[in-house]
Amino acid sequence: MSKTKKSSKAEKAVDPLEALQAQVTEANDKYLRLYAEFDNFKRRTSKERIELLQTAGKEVIISLLPVLDDFERGLKSMEQATEVTPIKEGIALVQHKFKNTLSQLGLKEMDTQGQVFDADIHEAITNIPAPSDALKGKIVDQLEKGYYLNDKVIRFAKVVVGQ
Repeated sequence: MSKTKKSSKAEKAVDPLEALQAQVTEANDKYLRLYAEFDNFKRRTSKERIELLQTAGKEVIISLLPVLDDFERGLKSMEQATEVTPIKEGIALVQHKFKNTLSQLGLKEMDTQGQVFDADIHEAITNIPAPSDALKGKIVDQLEKGYYLNDKVIRFAKVVVGQ
């Protein structure tokens, strides 16, 4: 009987060591799986980001293709035109269609004439003496329009400010 008691004590002494080794092996396996999963996640998101950047302008370009078609038709009709008035009207129609397409995509023109100069949305090209006291510190002339895209400034308006 004493031999069985000694052998069971030896087994109990070995069991915690084996249990710890099993836990270490299991933790290492979990770590490797988690690392591989994270690596796959990084690779997949990187690939998705690249695809998004490559196709980000696709919808904008598709919406502008009808305007391009109109310009091409206008150029063909200008070759055979004898009067200027219909060509002017055609160009005005194409410009109107172009503006409407851009506004549907979220583009909005800035209204600057007579507004108070704001450096956050305007770029002062020059200052001139104000024609009247009411125009001091306000925009007297606009050299280049400014635009918002979904209420965010994408191009500052280039303006002349009265002083």
